[in-house]
Amino acid sequence: MSKRLEGKVALITGGTSGIGAAAVRRLASEGAKVAFTGSNAEAAAALCAETGASFHPHRVQNADAWPVLMEELHKLYGRLDIAFANAGMEAGDSNIEEIDVNNWNNIIAVNQTGVMLTVQHAMRAMKKNPEGSGGSIIVNSSMNANRAMGNFLAYSVTKTAVCAIVKSSAIHCALTGTKIRVNAVLPGVVETAMITNLINQQEDPVATRKAYEAMSPMRRMAKVEEVAGLVAFLASDEAAFISGAEYVIDGATTAGTMGV
Repeated sequence: MSKRLEGKVALITGGTSGIGAAAVRRLASEGAKVAFTGSNAEAAAALCAETGASFHPHRVQNADAWPVLMEELHKLYGRLDIAFANAGMEAGDSNIEEIDVNNWNNIIAVNQTGVMLTVQHAMRAMKKNPEGSGGSIIVNSSMNANRAMGNFLAYSVTKTAVCAIVKSSAIHCALTGTKIRVNAVLPGVVETAMITNLINQQEDPVATRKAYEAMSPMRRMAKVEEVAGLVAFLASDEAAFISGAEYVIDGATTAGTMGV
């Protein structure tokens, strides 16, 4: 593994499982000092022991907690170069007729407001870096930003909205000369532990797995390590002229269809 992120400090929200945990491992393996947030202390302890990262219990939707977190990171590391806004949820989602407004508000708070607060506070920290302003912010959106789900209204809306946050923030950073880049990754179906457990709980796990895999023309799900690899690239100096972009990583799921 290259050390292209050596000397950099990264913050990953929702880092205790799935894509977030894979990103903690990947960025640490490439030389970054990594801090991550979440609420699963047991999983976090194991990940810290494995990677040397630091864990900070935190809820991204809590605006009042952000200054406290950023002060912790400043005391520990003295800088911030990379932020991966990964924390998200879909619990309680439904279709437009049936979604409960409290569930709607909860999903909006985490997936949309949480991303806005992550980008906002990461940007403020990156502007204070010792040698001057600079950094890379990556937001975890979804292929459903481009292909909404009828039965996951709030999730679909938020994943579209965060792409607008990315583009607006990227333009702002470029025009104000901050040397901070902002991009989005849009994964398709990813084989996380949660998805694997869901498959195994079904009456016919084999058929369920095939259904998930059939969503992509490549006939498989993405691996968390593949998404983490894309995050690492966007975090690196190799992506120095990439900002305001949406990187789809869905095995051609949303690319189009075959003709008749």
